[in-house]
Amino acid sequence: MNIQDHNNEQQFVARQAIFDSHKKIYAYELLYRDSADNFFPAHLTDEQATGRMFFDALLLHGVEKLAAHKKAFINVSTSGLILELPHLISPLHVVIEIVERTEDILEVAEFVTQMRKKGYMFALDDYDGNAKWQPLLEKVQYIKLEVETPLMRTLLQVKKLKRLDPKVKIIVERIEDHATFVELEQAGVDLFQGYFFAKPEMMNLKNISPIKLVVIDLLRLVLQEYLDFDAVQSKVARDLSLTARVLKMANSACKSSKSTISSLSQAIIYLGEELVRQFITVLALSELGKDKPSELTKLGLTRAKFMSNMLDGKDQNLVNTAYLVGLVSVLDAILDKSMSEICDEFLLSFECRDALLFHEGEIGATLQLCMAIERDDTEALLQAIRPNNISFRQIGQAYVEALFYADETLEFIS
Repeated sequence: MNIQDHNNEQQFVARQAIFDSHKKIYAYELLYRDSADNFFPAHLTDEQATGRMFFDALLLHGVEKLAAHKKAFINVSTSGLILELPHLISPLHVVIEIVERTEDILEVAEFVTQMRKKGYMFALDDYDGNAKWQPLLEKVQYIKLEVETPLMRTLLQVKKLKRLDPKVKIIVERIEDHATFVELEQAGVDLFQGYFFAKPEMMNLKNISPIKLVVIDLLRLVLQEYLDFDAVQSKVARDLSLTARVLKMANSACKSSKSTISSLSQAIIYLGEELVRQFITVLALSELGKDKPSELTKLGLTRAKFMSNMLDGKDQNLVNTAYLVGLVSVLDAILDKSMSEICDEFLLSFECRDALLFHEGEIGATLQLCMAIERDDTEALLQAIRPNNISFRQIGQAYVEALFYADETLEFIS
């Protein structure tokens, strides 16, 4: 089967960030998805799913690009391991996850031993404490756990594993709030996965610096339905760094122009009001999020691009608004306020409010779809797809393009 044949099928790869204790990106887990009816491809064998993921995504796009030049954690089945699929990519770039469905543990353990000699690293996924995993425990560098209820069960499992092997790195996934993150970090967990970083920490309990207040004021101006260009230009002009970054983005976007854009008024002429509005919003979020995980700004960029991709071809005002809603959807976590407060403080339109607060309208439905992909939420994804007759292939293309856009944009403006 050639690449064109594969591209015609309905499949895509999403990813989730893995953080260290300082909330810096350590790696990404790549998540293979096959079709709208089988979001996690249960109809495929592990061998088929692994082979197609390597072929379609890792070889076509490149694992380094998919994982933004971080380590990539990739699920590989027993059959995939024995067939030595990991040889397709460098050991420098991947951590191979041995999934909970793995059989023939002793055979896999021997294979892991041989592959480690060649520099490959391994993680035991969804470890449940079962004695059958004992042959692998001393051979893997990472052990992944899921948050359990009550949390004490997870904390005790972490302490037990650390006593057995202090060098093994423990990853806990599906962390949904900061309090859980703190308890896990104090218990000795090394790495963290989940959307705790995308939620406000302590609402309204900390003062905002004067510098951020200026940026917030600017953001409030550019998020209005009618742009007061003179007021925006006045605000941007007070910050030389912000001015330089806006012009850098403008010149990059206007490569066809023989002249250099040297002022905001020129940028408006060459690029149009909406694009300049988007540039300033992106830079404002980046500035406001400096003391937050960089993944938060990247998440906003991914949502913005995915939403505008999905609505491409519709009314341009709708597409532009969708882009801004995607960016603003992370502002609650950046400013540690509720989304309702964000909507009030920035005087957002009813269309934006409905999308952000209730996921209503076309923009709201597209935001909900994006969040379902991020969270690996099968049920929510299907609910978003089926009533709207959305092509799964369209989703895949739009999402991977959005990931690459977010990586490149954040690197460009940093």
